[in-house]
Amino acid sequence: MNPAEQQPPTQDGNVLGAAAAPTQGPPQLPPQMFTTAAQLLDLTDNFNPTEKLMLVLRDGRKLLGVLRTWDQFANLVLTETKERYYVEAPSPAGSPRKLFCDIPRGTFLVRGENVLLLGEIDLDRDDEDPPGYVEGPVEEVFEIQKRQENERKKNDKTKARKAGDFWGGELEGSGEVLF
Repeated sequence: MNPAEQQPPTQDGNVLGAAAAPTQGPPQLPPQMFTTAAQLLDLTDNFNPTEKLMLVLRDGRKLLGVLRTWDQFANLVLTETKERYYVEAPSPAGSPRKLFCDIPRGTFLVRGENVLLLGEIDLDRDDEDPPGYVEGPVEEVFEIQKRQENERKKNDKTKARKAGDFWGGELEGSGEVLF
């Protein structure tokens, strides 16, 4: 008999005294599974200065800019930031015109808990208008945005009042974003 056959195998199946196969470390997660604030490292401009991001905040605002730095709470500092507005304006032809505009905001600090969505901007398509939208004058787009926001707030108050009447009480500030 072979001496290696006489020895009992170990837990990993190798025979004591036999040459062990190289062991592998613990299984690694694929990069797309890395979902902590440390994933922002690849998006920070210190490592990739041409990386632009779009953030959608909890209040609905959309910001485009270069990620300068961040911390363990995912608080973000963006430079060259622009706030983008999308609106649908009535047109004489009957179908609404879809307009957008960018308002320069400079350096912007965003608290991590306010980030709803964060995504990279494709630099090859960055100079193109968003599909279906045409760039409009900032004053016009901003005015339409304010009107739509006031209308939404008015509708929300009406809904809250009706819900309060139905449930027999007032629903103070439920769902309202305070600034």
